[in-house]
Amino acid sequence: MNNEIQDERYFVAEEAICDAFLLILKEKDLEKITVTDIIKRAGIVRSTFYNHYENIPALVTAIEDKTIHDIFSLMETFHPKNDREMCKSFYLTICEYTLTNPFLSSILRSPGGDTFFEKAITMFHRYVTNVMQNQSSSGHNKETYSYMIACAIGSTLGVLHKWTVEHCQMPAEDIADILTQVFMAGMLPFLSSET
Repeated sequence: MNNEIQDERYFVAEEAICDAFLLILKEKDLEKITVTDIIKRAGIVRSTFYNHYENIPALVTAIEDKTIHDIFSLMETFHPKNDREMCKSFYLTICEYTLTNPFLSSILRSPGGDTFFEKAITMFHRYVTNVMQNQSSSGHNKETYSYMIACAIGSTLGVLHKWTVEHCQMPAEDIADILTQVFMAGMLPFLSSET
């Protein structure tokens, strides 16, 4: 019973630290956030922060990993079968996640997201490899298929980058519609074509 209380306290503190960081990120640039900012916003003492993270970069790494995990969890639910509404629903989910995740929005807007994008690209590569192994033969070689997936990922990131730089002025529904049109017109015919 005592371990359960400790586990719950650890989880609550962890959540408070991450939530505080994400709230502060809406107000300050990433490079200007301090441990003092976080502990004040989270309502914890400094030692609690250091029981969870060595420093701010370690916290950023953990939040990067969680964001990437969340994105891949969303991707795993997506299995297009020429269904425009399902495709649009997926992209709308990604847009809404971007709106609610200030860390992702910040990284997409800034040129300083190198480590995040490197991790994301590595994960995308693994994802593509897994999809290719489970994909029925579409008549395309694996290298061509890999480049097409990279193209779809790149165009999605490009659209999300432009959208966040413009402070998400267009409705998420419109952005999802653009991404759906691109996927339906370019990627889906490629995936289903036989050579």
